[in-house]
Amino acid sequence: MNPKVDEFLSNAVQWQKEMEMLRSLVLDCGLTEELKWGVPCYTYKKSNILIIHGFKEYCALNFFKGVLLKDTHNILIQQTENVQATRQIRFTHFSEIENMTAEIKAFIFEAVEVEKAGIEVKKKQTSDFEIPEELMTKFKESSDFESAFNNLTEGRKRGYLLHFAQSKQSKTRISRIEKNMDRIFNGKGLNDCICGLSKRMPNCDGSHKQLEK
Repeated sequence: MNPKVDEFLSNAVQWQKEMEMLRSLVLDCGLTEELKWGVPCYTYKKSNILIIHGFKEYCALNFFKGVLLKDTHNILIQQTENVQATRQIRFTHFSEIENMTAEIKAFIFEAVEVEKAGIEVKKKQTSDFEIPEELMTKFKESSDFESAFNNLTEGRKRGYLLHFAQSKQSKTRISRIEKNMDRIFNGKGLNDCICGLSKRMPNCDGSHKQLEK
């Protein structure tokens, strides 16, 4: 047990009992316990396997290569359409953890085997995503905007492309692009706060204001 995780759990406002149960299950599987990104993280030979984290409506085990795990009962959840590799098991009560002990351990052991085998997630490349016509129009209107977009990390570019393309109506796509232009000019991703962290990371509460125009 890592003392930093002890402190994290002792200060937890929500899901304390559930996270302690999950911690015990994970440690039974022989993983190394650390505190990364402000949450309990479990590794195998320094490779990240999963994290335990809590949200307002649930706590979860988040598997870094969850998409590679066999999930015949559809237990694993894809957080958003943008997420390619990670998958979650969500819990809203400790009884759910008690009833799923065998399944949880099976996922953990399988995740370790995936890491031992050196299997990597084949992610879609940015070039695989279609660029919406409305975004191409904005590029033609402003070469600086096109340069700012191209200077983003591949993950941020993919996030924006998915976000823009999800809307069926052209006017909504235009609105989404215009709403995020300042963020793109500032090198920020769709889920980045102005603090520089992703709003999905547990140590950023997402309460920061949007970037000023």
